[in-house]
Amino acid sequence: MTEISDDLLKTLMADMRAVAEQEILPRFQAITSDSMRAKTAPDDLVTDADISAEHALSRLLVERLPGAVVVGEEAVSEDKSVLDGIGASRLVAIIDPVDGTWNFAHGAPTFGSILAIVEDGKTIAGIIHYPVLGDFIVARPGQGAWHVAADGAASRLAVAKSRPIADLHGFVPLHMFAPELQPELSQRVLRFSRTTTWGCSAWEYRMLATGAMSFCLNASVMPWDHAAGVLIHAEAGGHAAFVSDEPYSADQNKGFLLTATDAESWTHIRDTLFA
Repeated sequence: MTEISDDLLKTLMADMRAVAEQEILPRFQAITSDSMRAKTAPDDLVTDADISAEHALSRLLVERLPGAVVVGEEAVSEDKSVLDGIGASRLVAIIDPVDGTWNFAHGAPTFGSILAIVEDGKTIAGIIHYPVLGDFIVARPGQGAWHVAADGAASRLAVAKSRPIADLHGFVPLHMFAPELQPELSQRVLRFSRTTTWGCSAWEYRMLATGAMSFCLNASVMPWDHAAGVLIHAEAGGHAAFVSDEPYSADQNKGFLLTATDAESWTHIRDTLFA
């Protein structure tokens, strides 16, 4: 079994910070039409920062994790077969170089960089970096979830306390669900105190793991968005599963993923949304 030691974790965090400083932040608020392109839809964007950051971090990960296969969002965008590496390889590093690219491209600071280290299908380290703030949220199995400030100070994270449905705040990106599901869901979310979407898994998991928000329903479950965040959320005390009751797995990229403060709340929220 691969050990993600304290020293290795710090090295990976330093690598992410260095890549952000070299490849991401210099391009922030400097996006031009030549450096931004649409992928699958007009609001599904890729920028030069996404591509250069993924290349730079991939090179470092190959050095830090000998034998690991690197699966990056932009590499998969170019070649779908790269995604097969998650199920076929024992040790995988999964990268989302700029999560929240739409926000980044339009000058909003709510974006992040996500790294998950997955071994035999299980996430053994989750690291999310926030380049504008310079801080991280991180977790390893059984060791809790932590906020690491820009100066290195660490504090333990905990999800929100369980509350009645009418008092819950959550993330529900209605626009990402099939058109035939949107009318019913749009009525059901009114049963909660507030729902929104930030268009950035890195920040949504931060809000969940710090207790600022109570739940999140996702229609897109690509591993670079969730493999790190689900572990961090779980280590902060939360519960996540597909609404079909299947446990989350990084090699599962279809279905609706629901995260909540605990298993009982998860059931109540799932039933409120879909029963």
